[in-house]
Amino acid sequence: MHLVFPATLSVLLFSVGVYGVLARRNAILVLMAVELMLNAVNLNLVAFDVWLRDRLHSGQALTLFTIAIAAAEIGIGLAIVLMVHRGRGTSDVDRLRDTAEPGPDDDEGAAATRDGDDAAAPDDGDDEDDAAVPAAPARTAHRTEATA
Repeated sequence: MHLVFPATLSVLLFSVGVYGVLARRNAILVLMAVELMLNAVNLNLVAFDVWLRDRLHSGQALTLFTIAIAAAEIGIGLAIVLMVHRGRGTSDVDRLRDTAEPGPDDDEGAAATRDGDDAAAPDDGDDEDDAAVPAAPARTAHRTEATA
């Protein structure tokens, strides 16, 4: 068997997977693209195992192990995407990045200073400027009810 055919197919599959990860915004499609990249690697493992005529078939054994790990990864990944979709209402990667809550080190003053506002500046007693600054929205905790 010539190694050129499976290697070419593997490169094409991996390229389509990279394009899917970089171009798609839906988290489920990104997970599918990652799985496509992983299957391209599996194709290479099996092709090189056959080409080298390995008596232990280590490439095929590693491929089976990789498929088992990929099944667990896609199950956990889809569960995370489902919970994020229920909590945030979207699985769009860009919108999830925009709606992220600030970390424990981020406070309103630091966020306002990064945005270029002078809301973190000390109060000068003039209330005319303060009316133009909108109030920060209140944080709400998302709770899920456990069903029995």
